[in-house]
Amino acid sequence: MRTIPGGCAAAVLLWTIAAASGEEVQKQSFWSQWAPPEVHGFWEARGGYRLQNDRYQKDMSVMETRFQLDLFTYTDWAEFKYKGDVFGDWVQEKGRYQTRETWMFFRPSDTMDVKLGRQVLTWGTGDLLFINDLFPKDWQSFFIGRDSEYLKAPSDAVKVSFFHDLANLDIVYTPQFDSDQFIRGEGISYWNSNLGRTAGEDVHIHTDKPDRWFRDDEVALRLYKNINNYEFALYGYHGFWKSPAGQNAAGLATFPDLNVYGASVRGQVGKGIGNAEIGYYQSRDDENGDDPMTANSEMRYLLGYTQEIGTDFTAGMQYYVEQMLDYDAYKQSPGMTRDEFRHVLTLRLTKLLMNQNLTLSFFGYYSPSDKDAYLRPNVHYKASDRWSMEMGSNIFFGDYRNTFFGQFRDNTNLYAAIRYSF
Repeated sequence: MRTIPGGCAAAVLLWTIAAASGEEVQKQSFWSQWAPPEVHGFWEARGGYRLQNDRYQKDMSVMETRFQLDLFTYTDWAEFKYKGDVFGDWVQEKGRYQTRETWMFFRPSDTMDVKLGRQVLTWGTGDLLFINDLFPKDWQSFFIGRDSEYLKAPSDAVKVSFFHDLANLDIVYTPQFDSDQFIRGEGISYWNSNLGRTAGEDVHIHTDKPDRWFRDDEVALRLYKNINNYEFALYGYHGFWKSPAGQNAAGLATFPDLNVYGASVRGQVGKGIGNAEIGYYQSRDDENGDDPMTANSEMRYLLGYTQEIGTDFTAGMQYYVEQMLDYDAYKQSPGMTRDEFRHVLTLRLTKLLMNQNLTLSFFGYYSPSDKDAYLRPNVHYKASDRWSMEMGSNIFFGDYRNTFFGQFRDNTNLYAAIRYSF
């Protein structure tokens, strides 16, 4: 057996110690780049009951306890965020988990940002009305009385932003179609046109949803610029109708191909803030409007104005119109009941009291063309930095069962919640 001279052995030992020390320094250097994580979240208990008898649903509209954990950290080269919810749903009698956000943000250059992962996205000028915001919405959560933050559902996407003196550009690429969490009969009844009646837990909507990665994808664009404190924007979208807008031969609800082109402006008007937005919805699977099983193309218009009308008292109004294109072709098919124009008016009132710890709010939709309405009164009280509580209602009216808000009138509910934040 060959031996190593004493001097060489010492040299090898010193080299090994030095190498190990170097690795430890590298590890310390790597982890030293990371900021201590910021930890936030909340625990919440929320319950609600229907105020109308609904033969297709339980009396409980919402009954759940929820825990949310929110983690954020950063390095010299990127930011990282995770937000997830665990909750027990006693209406559906199951426990659930949802990842709300898991993303990495970095800036390759002074003129470019990249955000990669699950994220909540939004743009456009509407207040609870969406024209060029084609990111997913959770209408189920909205109508049963969950916190309004859950209306915006997450997207698994890449958002790239470019900045220039001429204009700024946002590009969002979603490799697999993210649909709305639409009303399908689970917990909320709806108008089923095939049956000609209201349905709920007895008849769920089943879909043929596009779900192929990198083939059933979505692209959304926003080109915007601020000129004299007015923000002008152009939008584009290539993908699918976010909620079912067709039906195939097997009776499954479908998401037809969709392109959207739009524009908006927002800025000061008098003592308040005004906004206007427009969008052309090109239904690519029915461009002539003669397929009764696929939604027609549409034009959508929005005007809005918000102003403080008293101390800590704000009011906002909007006028929204949906115009069905190729309406003559639509009417030639038997059994078609939609009007060419759908008009919607909204009103938001917000009053802050008790050093802004008490918030009284009201949001209402009214459609003079459909003769239906949806009202959202809410009272929110911040008892301390940790504890808060709220009470609210979702109230639906309608002369007809087949209009958008009228179909939900048996789902009118009252809810309350208590939350501990950390």
